[in-house]
Amino acid sequence: MKRTNMGETTDTETRSGSDELIFFVNGKKVVERNADPEMTLLTYLRRKLGLTGTKLGCAEGGCGACTVMLSRYQAHNQQLHHYAVNACLAPLCSLHLAAVTTVEGIGSVARKLHPVQERMAKAHGSQCGFCTPGIVMSMYALLRNNPTPKMSDVQEAFQGNLCRCTGYRPILEGYRSFTMEGGCCGGRGQDGSCCQTNGTRAETDADEATPLFNAADFMPFDPTQEVIFPPELMSLIKSLKPRSLHFHGDRVLWLQPSSLEELVRLKWKHPDARLVVGNTEVGIEVKFKNMLYPVVLAPAWVPELSSVTHGDKGITFGAACSLSCIEAVLTEAVGTLPRHQTEVFTAVLEQLRWFAGQQIRNVAAIGGNIMTASPISDLNPVFMAAGCKLTLMDKDGSRVVPMDNRFFTGYRKTVVRPQEILLSIEIPYSKETQFVSAYKQSPRREDDISIVTAAMSVTFTPGTNVVEDLRLSYGGMAPITVLAKQTADRLLGRCWGEELLQEACSSLAEEMSLDPAAPGGMVAYRRVLTLSLFYKFYLTVQQKLSRQGIRVEGIRSDCLSAVETYHPEPPSSVQVYQAVPEGQMRDDVVGRPMMHLSALKQATGEAVYCDDMPLFENELYLSLITSRRAHARIISIDASEAERLPGVVCCLFVEDIPGSNATGPIEYDETIFADGLVTCVGHIIGAVVADTQLLAQRAAKAVRIQYEDLQPVVTIQEAIAAQSFYQPIRTLQRGDLEAGFKQAHSILEGEIHIGGQEHFYLETNVTLAVPRGEDGEMELFVSTQSASKTQSLVAKALGVPANRVVVRVKRMGGGFGGKESRTTVLSTVVAVAADKLKRPVRCMLDRDEDMLITGGRHPFYGKYKVGFMDSGKIVALDISLYSNCGNSKDLSQSIMERALFHMENSYSVPNIRGTGFMCYTNLPSNTAFRGFGGPQGMMVVESCISDVAQSLGRPAEEVRRLNLYAQGESTPYNQILEEFTLDRCWDECLSRSGYQQRRAAISLYNRQNRWTKRGLAIVPTKFGISFTSTFLNQAGALVHIYTDGSVLLTHGGTEMGQGLHTKMVQIASRVLGIPSSKIHISETNTNTVPNTSPTAASASSDLNGAAVQNACQILVKRLEPYKASNPKGSWEDWVNAAYFDRVSLSANGFYRTPDLGYDFDSNSGRVFNYFSYGAACTEVEIDCLTGAHKNLSTTIVMDVGNSLNPAIDIGQVEGAFMQGLGLFTLEELHYSPEGVLLTRGPGSYKIPAFGDIPAQLTVSLLRDAPNHKAIYASKAVGEPPLFLASSVFYAIKDAVSAAREESGIRGAFRLDSPASAERIRNACIDQFTRKCPAAEPGTFKPWSVQV
Repeated sequence: MKRTNMGETTDTETRSGSDELIFFVNGKKVVERNADPEMTLLTYLRRKLGLTGTKLGCAEGGCGACTVMLSRYQAHNQQLHHYAVNACLAPLCSLHLAAVTTVEGIGSVARKLHPVQERMAKAHGSQCGFCTPGIVMSMYALLRNNPTPKMSDVQEAFQGNLCRCTGYRPILEGYRSFTMEGGCCGGRGQDGSCCQTNGTRAETDADEATPLFNAADFMPFDPTQEVIFPPELMSLIKSLKPRSLHFHGDRVLWLQPSSLEELVRLKWKHPDARLVVGNTEVGIEVKFKNMLYPVVLAPAWVPELSSVTHGDKGITFGAACSLSCIEAVLTEAVGTLPRHQTEVFTAVLEQLRWFAGQQIRNVAAIGGNIMTASPISDLNPVFMAAGCKLTLMDKDGSRVVPMDNRFFTGYRKTVVRPQEILLSIEIPYSKETQFVSAYKQSPRREDDISIVTAAMSVTFTPGTNVVEDLRLSYGGMAPITVLAKQTADRLLGRCWGEELLQEACSSLAEEMSLDPAAPGGMVAYRRVLTLSLFYKFYLTVQQKLSRQGIRVEGIRSDCLSAVETYHPEPPSSVQVYQAVPEGQMRDDVVGRPMMHLSALKQATGEAVYCDDMPLFENELYLSLITSRRAHARIISIDASEAERLPGVVCCLFVEDIPGSNATGPIEYDETIFADGLVTCVGHIIGAVVADTQLLAQRAAKAVRIQYEDLQPVVTIQEAIAAQSFYQPIRTLQRGDLEAGFKQAHSILEGEIHIGGQEHFYLETNVTLAVPRGEDGEMELFVSTQSASKTQSLVAKALGVPANRVVVRVKRMGGGFGGKESRTTVLSTVVAVAADKLKRPVRCMLDRDEDMLITGGRHPFYGKYKVGFMDSGKIVALDISLYSNCGNSKDLSQSIMERALFHMENSYSVPNIRGTGFMCYTNLPSNTAFRGFGGPQGMMVVESCISDVAQSLGRPAEEVRRLNLYAQGESTPYNQILEEFTLDRCWDECLSRSGYQQRRAAISLYNRQNRWTKRGLAIVPTKFGISFTSTFLNQAGALVHIYTDGSVLLTHGGTEMGQGLHTKMVQIASRVLGIPSSKIHISETNTNTVPNTSPTAASASSDLNGAAVQNACQILVKRLEPYKASNPKGSWEDWVNAAYFDRVSLSANGFYRTPDLGYDFDSNSGRVFNYFSYGAACTEVEIDCLTGAHKNLSTTIVMDVGNSLNPAIDIGQVEGAFMQGLGLFTLEELHYSPEGVLLTRGPGSYKIPAFGDIPAQLTVSLLRDAPNHKAIYASKAVGEPPLFLASSVFYAIKDAVSAAREESGIRGAFRLDSPASAERIRNACIDQFTRKCPAAEPGTFKPWSVQV
């Protein structure tokens, strides 16, 4: 017998002594009698309740794909509280008496859409759609709390959400319509236009259509119509007396006390128990650090731990108060109290602005932040500098300890005793003569882990500038948060002035030293930051003192910008495209901004991705066993412990493969399972198959492998030294290099390293294999761009012909090239397991596994020697390219060839040679990624152009324009440039961006500001369209017309968010002459269209579109006699007439790109079908003291021919640009010297976020530029725009040049990509960098190496 919360007795079967967990999901009551403390809300929603709209993107609260809304009724103040949370971190057991709302609960396509869902879709804010439900729920939670938010509230709500496809602009644009600034005017805007066009109608031509959607079409938003809090739950909460809960799992006991007395008693009994409120730290430790905490104490219901008390000395917060709660309380205090009392509060709020994302701040407790004792905590330095007091308690009583230099005793250790709990923290009011500031420097501004944090507090003798008390606290400079005590003591009693500043900097440089091999790397940068941030504090205090009337040394006006606090501007944007010709039929949707066909389903969570498929009966789950060594022989494998674990069915190794272990997309130089030798960390050795994902993953970690280590090759430089290259070494040459260098007035040599890039598709690799029980048949559901390659490699592994294997692809949650060839490393393993066990087997990689195993964009190292005239005209160029390929060849040869084909970018160089070396290294094989080597090749020549301009002292845009190609010129591979539009793109970009006015304004700004500098750059691109492997330039299509007139369309391309299916339907609609609503695409399937090329190379619309056109034309021809005999009949009449006349209503279409084929040896033949052109101009502002930068403005002009769908094409331009912005300014993969990937998730690897988009973004599709080489005069758009983001990189380099000039340094300098905050700061050489010189390479072992 057991008592339930309702007070009744039941005989319910529960785990021994567990309570019932009661909560509501989308208004329906859920009673869980066996709640597992180790289960997250996300797993429960997806696996137990079948609510798959909520997605798994990272499992660490860093991407927002799993966002749901929690609602709680607080009986003590009778208030409802709605907030967004990460379901991937929320423990199921924490949800007692909560209401959960998922994306399915607010609307559906079948029932009724919620305005948040509809506007997301209709504003073209959903491409692959995997991140869409999370973004929808973040916005929904915001509106539940604030029905008329400001645009800044919307931006803040999205700090914890990532999107890899859209470039964010359309999402913000659609949701602007909910804000106070952006409610739609209903077409009563300027000149009768829609307000959503941002008033840009005046500057565009009459036949240029600007809005991509009409906000007047949106259904109205009525906040009174929202789903109510479940009345049953409310009465349940009101009627219940507080009582403690306990939930028993297999390994963990969850105890939820209801009183402080009970909590301290339990902590005394279980001193090693962890206190969990938001699970934002413990969840990560359990998932990624293999920690196990057998007892968890959940103190959320203890009133004292959630209380807020305003006292005489400050505000005291209970340790379980969430960061959002603290933010709200302190914001109110700052608004009501005298300013001098709120200096500490303002500093805390400044740190909270950039602390994680909204979803984390809503649940993370202040006590957890302190007790985690992270050395890079954002808040602990403030608490230390302010002298906050902590109240600790155990069963014998309480004690108060100050947060000073004695509180942290070692890495993640504090003075708190095991039996004690942290009860509260008192944040003090500041004194009248006290000034406090806090700083945080991280790779990305939003939702990022700090590199260095600092908080500084100074108190002056009243009426003077004499220092009475000084505290300088730093995070990221030691294993603990530290106070710079020696420096502070030296400055006591000193006047706040230049002399104090000099002494402080010298002292800090000495005191804040770091071992060159310190974890986290960036040692010189971190040391410089300690000085730079103090200097910012020094200027800020000077300013405040002078405002108080205290005499201080004059502050130079050119230094003022150094102390400005960053406040993001609400982004504004313009999109320009050519309207369809007058007279185009209304049903003809080609050229119109038609919404992505799946957008509405994606916004409601109804779109089905591979892992959303319901579980098959008898289905099992697979987890991979991977190598922990970069290069080693396998001595032994012991799987006995794993096989004994509950739920484990079997372990698989190389001997279990029925067919061939050899695999690879082109050459079979890889293995499915390692056979005696591992050649990278992440090399797949085996797999465990178990009943559930958790059990399989637990067992995989229990497999013991012994290695004999061999010497690894990790970096390009190591490969060059060891001559570790794949063959062939490619050379592309034209002209007479020697004569060119003799002719040149000057010769310059330079080099640049371009870092790799992780694809970070939101949906990781996933395969579900279902054996069909006879003849070796197997059906696979895979998230892949290459269905046919998956089919052939699975068949090879199973030892069956390809006709026994069917591969089905509904859609992908992003691909970007990462799912072109590397998906097969997982699919083959899963298929082997399913074949052996004759049961369905599923595996979706966790984010950290996916990043570790599947490789990314190739890092490149480029060396160049350039000969040029005094005018800037380049006459000779010799380039060597080295790519880091990893442990197999994969697609590296084609990638290097494309890099060589793009080595001159858009410039006519008469004498040129490029040599490409593919480096074999012991890293996971790198692979295709949007641009496919092109961006790396172009980046090297742009670096060269930039160096030429700097060495001549000429404007870079002048040198670029002088060297641009002209119509009819030929490339180094002897292809004549026809239908050349680059000059038009360039000129339009200059005029739309107001380049000359901007250049003049920047010049003035830079003269007036010492510590912030602005830069400007315009960069062109020329991108060749076609697979460079000629045989891949083919496509097939299959079109069925059914007797009711509906059409089923299948083609060889896959949908990964790029809108390919939408464009194919548009094409079929035009050819068949029927509305697009009659046409449906279900999936891509190897048994409908065989032998397909991968969906890649930007060519899918060209190839598949022409194949669809071919099939539809065949059908139209067959229907012609029936149309002729019944001209007034309907489509259905003609179809039925043909059917009854026994005419086939099914047709295969096929297309091959004509006249392609190139030979490297003779440098002859046609490489590309045509070129896509574009230009982009970007203005940035850098902070010379920290290296942070702001993207102020970007103007893009892109030639996409006659756009098939301007909304999709502009989405592709913006998405590619943002991905390029990540590549060139933000995203850094860190590897240890032993070849271990250190950046394995969104916590450590930063893709661009909402706040990284340019404050002003203009995208213009070039008008009147038909392309006669592709379907309906369109052009490819997926990859070409990516390189335009290098305009951000070169604008940064321009700004850095201005900063260097201030220090008297002129001329060319090396800036590697990405232009991270570290690289920017280190390049801005000044008095602070000189005090912190970097250690000599070779004198220490670095934390990470440049691969």
